Amino acid sequence: MSGGISDDQRFMGEELAGWTAPPLPGGVILEGEVVRLEPLVADQHAADLFQAFSGYDRLWDYMPYGPFVSAAAYHRWAKEAGASGDPAFFVLRDRASGHLAGIASYLRISPAAGSVEVGHICIAPAFQRSRLFTEAMWLMMDHAFRLGYRRYEWKCNALNMASRRAAQRLGFSYEGIFRQAAVVKGRNRDTAWFAVIDKDLPALREAFAAWFAPSNFDAAGRQRESLSDLTRLVRVSADPGLTG
Repeated sequence: MSGGISDDQRFMGEELAGWTAPPLPGGVILEGEVVRLEPLVADQHAADLFQAFSGYDRLWDYMPYGPFVSAAAYHRWAKEAGASGDPAFFVLRDRASGHLAGIASYLRISPAAGSVEVGHICIAPAFQRSRLFTEAMWLMMDHAFRLGYRRYEWKCNALNMASRRAAQRLGFSYEGIFRQAAVVKGRNRDTAWFAVIDKDLPALREAFAAWFAPSNFDAAGRQRESLSDLTRLVRVSADPGLTG
């Protein structure tokens, strides 16, 4: 309904002069100081990933698949996942040891909208909340924005408080809960939404650069300033499930 608004008063959103849809973000190798992200290839990666995840069935609590009863079962899943363009899966390799630390993907890739999500994140316990995981998440975020994406999403089961904390630590702004958004493994899933947009990126670059700086770590490798503190001012809103 126009409501009698004149042409001079109409506003239909910010005009994106020169906007062009970015390319797909998958199929590349992303190199960091401590981590290397490689496209998932089942024959190269599945056995090592299964070993890294073995004995930690709780890793799959909020996933739509898993746990896997055998290396062969995981290989079948990885073969199908690796052939997918969306999600576009990566493995996280520890550059120091060569061991695989986990898996992550781009998904719900929408070049026309300039939107992409990061998800299917499964990290072996030894690497959770590590510099490796943080650098991997930053490399994926930075790569998406460098390609020209405008919005970078993180969604998780609203009951998954570890994932909600991770999103905010990494600079994602909380956007709310979609109630009864899905049925996963026969159970209701309310979904918590988080996002970073391109306007957030300059401040986030500074925050990550400050966190990664050698001066931010003591001789024992302990951080002097937390990433959560550094990204706090970038986030538009806090997750009330964590703060109130």
